[in-house]
Amino acid sequence: MTSQDRSPRRRASLELLRAEASDELSVIVTERLRGGEDPWDFMEDLPTVDELVVFTLRAEHIEANGGVRLNAARHYRVLRQIALDYPPLTRAVWRLLGTDTPYRRWDAAVQADAS
Repeated sequence: MTSQDRSPRRRASLELLRAEASDELSVIVTERLRGGEDPWDFMEDLPTVDELVVFTLRAEHIEANGGVRLNAARHYRVLRQIALDYPPLTRAVWRLLGTDTPYRRWDAAVQADAS
């Protein structure tokens, strides 16, 4: 990759990415249930399959950039590029960029406000 091209190449079909994310969420739910948690207490806090796919792709962009954390502008551009590369993920990208679900503990906006 050149210094101008630091974004990772499309690595997989959206169907495969969604299947991997679904498996990941299934494991998380199973572990929390085995830990005795009530699903009514945590299910709405979990990301959707598409949100998890977006986070995975975002992590790949960060890794491709040498692990450098994203500032707000770069975060926006990376998520926007994910939406362009994977149009069916557009709704999830805009949800993550917006304030539709600020109650979720894993949401970066919530963590920033708590600091």
